[in-house]
Amino acid sequence: MDRRAGPVCSTVYGDLMQATSARRPIGVTGDRTERWGALALLVRPAYIAIELVVAAATTGGYSVVSDSVSRLGEVGCSAAYCSPHHELMNGSFMVFGALLAGGAVLLARSLGACVTGLLVVSGLSSVATGLAPLDQDATLHAIAAAPLFVAQPIALILLGARCRNERPGLAWALLTTGAVTAAAAALFVLSGDGPTSGALERLALWPVFIGVAGFAWTRLPRRGQSTPR
Repeated sequence: MDRRAGPVCSTVYGDLMQATSARRPIGVTGDRTERWGALALLVRPAYIAIELVVAAATTGGYSVVSDSVSRLGEVGCSAAYCSPHHELMNGSFMVFGALLAGGAVLLARSLGACVTGLLVVSGLSSVATGLAPLDQDATLHAIAAAPLFVAQPIALILLGARCRNERPGLAWALLTTGAVTAAAAALFVLSGDGPTSGALERLALWPVFIGVAGFAWTRLPRRGQSTPR
């Protein structure tokens, strides 16, 4: 992202973003703060494994193709369906959402103000989703989850544009991931409870974990490179 976006983002995010507004070249790794931010984002793909473990433990014929992720966090159980590890699922929404928001703030100089803000919104949306299980209040759950599906694809596209000169390969991957997840999110909303809604939802969410982690990997010091204090 070029510097012309700076004034707009500074207005939106205020003093926090002004404190981290100096753009760091994408190819240059940062200080210890950025290293911790990168590590926070690198562990996030573990969420996918946790989701699959929780899904495998359900009773009642849950399908990752046709059933939504949110059903895994449903608190109530019946003879027809039960997610016995719903606490783990809802806790994962919150923990991995917090890692996204916190990691983005720590990497703000490399991400840029707009991308940082969008990822913080996404992380907080994930946290709120875990606090509002689907079967407890479907409306509140939908309101909590909605920003995640909008902010994440935009963040990836903007981050890809920001990387295009210094890391063209990474930029292409981020731009593609952003476009795919945006399309999948739109189709997920339009599909309602269709037979492929679960697959579309995961296509809108899972690639983001990999894409953001891929960027985070570039922020770690390489062998023989000292880490600034």
